[in-house]
Amino acid sequence: MLNSTQVPFFTLAAYFDTKQFKYLLFMFVLSLYVLIIGSNVLLIAVICVNRSLHEPMFLFLCSLFVNELFGSLGLFPFLLVQILSDVHIISAPLCFLQIFCLYTYAGIEFFNLAIMSYDRYLAICHPLNYHSLMTLKKVAVFIAAAWIAAFLVVSCTTSLSFSLQLCGNVINKMYCDNYSIVKLACSDVTVNNIYGLISTAFCVFGPVGIILYTYMRILKVCFSGSKQTRQKAVSTCTPHLASLINFSFGICFEVLQSRFNMSSVPNIIRVLLSLYYITCQPLFSPVMYGLKLSKIRKMWKRLFRKKLK
Repeated sequence: MLNSTQVPFFTLAAYFDTKQFKYLLFMFVLSLYVLIIGSNVLLIAVICVNRSLHEPMFLFLCSLFVNELFGSLGLFPFLLVQILSDVHIISAPLCFLQIFCLYTYAGIEFFNLAIMSYDRYLAICHPLNYHSLMTLKKVAVFIAAAWIAAFLVVSCTTSLSFSLQLCGNVINKMYCDNYSIVKLACSDVTVNNIYGLISTAFCVFGPVGIILYTYMRILKVCFSGSKQTRQKAVSTCTPHLASLINFSFGICFEVLQSRFNMSSVPNIIRVLLSLYYITCQPLFSPVMYGLKLSKIRKMWKRLFRKKLK
């Protein structure tokens, strides 16, 4: 039995030999990472530079795009190194740092999506009072609260796992995750399990509950309102709903794979499912919002025309 601080490294057993294709795979993953960085940074810059986009919805989007960069930073550099490596190991401190980054990213993502749904609820259900209810000060408080809450919750999760006594160091994943560490524990994990349930309820079920409530109210107003109200709801809520569904499916895939025996599923499918919520969401969100929101589309057109001139 070893304390996790005494385990020098963890072995990642989900990697398999890609032989001569590893360089092709490396280039594909690198291209995906560059695309994620480029798309998110570009939209952040567009929102920050143009004063006409300094509205609550776009500031929340800016927070969302920053989080996509943060989450991808917790995976892609490490993944690129592992693809080229012949020995797939990770040092214990780096493993816990990765857990902290990825879990914080997931928490912030849910909090951001919940805040954005509340913002849409106020804009659609209380349009006359929207600017008094959603001031820039409140926007800053909401964004700060989302980030700080996720950091604090995940810090406790990581600290509890770090203090466990472990009986092994083999993780059957392509990256470190908290549940895999807990499964290696020889000591009592009751506190970890209880805190895990509480933190999941706070970071996942709480935000999802807020989202469901706000969308029920939005739907009620849409059915009883005018055609213009319904069009506004569809145009602003569609990318948000698509982003929420995509991220939720990715999280569900990851949870199911961690909790159930997936040995009958081909290894490549298990790998893709485990990476889905970290690799697809950071690319999906900027593309979805960039294409669907009319103000951002208009800004793209203006920039494009200026370049042509």
